[in-house]
Amino acid sequence: MQAHDDGVGLIIFDADNTLRRTTVPGQVCPRDPKEWELLPGVVERLHAIAWGPGAMQLGVASNQDQIAYGFVSEATAHALLRDMAREATGYAPPAGAVQLCPHTIESACGCRKPQPGLLHRIMRFYTVPPDRTLFVGDHAVDADAARRAGVQFQWAQDFFGWGRP
Repeated sequence: MQAHDDGVGLIIFDADNTLRRTTVPGQVCPRDPKEWELLPGVVERLHAIAWGPGAMQLGVASNQDQIAYGFVSEATAHALLRDMAREATGYAPPAGAVQLCPHTIESACGCRKPQPGLLHRIMRFYTVPPDRTLFVGDHAVDADAARRAGVQFQWAQDFFGWGRP
């Protein structure tokens, strides 16, 4: 099923454990281009979708607290997310389509999922309303962020056909 069959014009993806995994044991997020790989089936599923203006719009919303803890710079984290999106889809999304939260887990910010700030920023960037937006993620905070933003949610396992554990 193509996501846009349901009237969706924007698909926003979580990054870690949704599109990519870190190849460094015990490390939550990659800090270098050599420290991540796409998950199985991601390329096949996402290359089958037409992305860009006049087609499906693409967004990435990711908590990246490793920035606040000093393990990676914000510029590097953004570059890693953009590279991931390009490799996963074959399409380079515009800069405003990739949003991250650089704050610590303990911060009370409006952008860290489960807060809906990242999703709202991407929808505003594209001027796509919540009822035409789908968020795909792997964690309860992703599902909660989608609910708070008023958008549809789909588990990564279901979207990519991995099946739920």
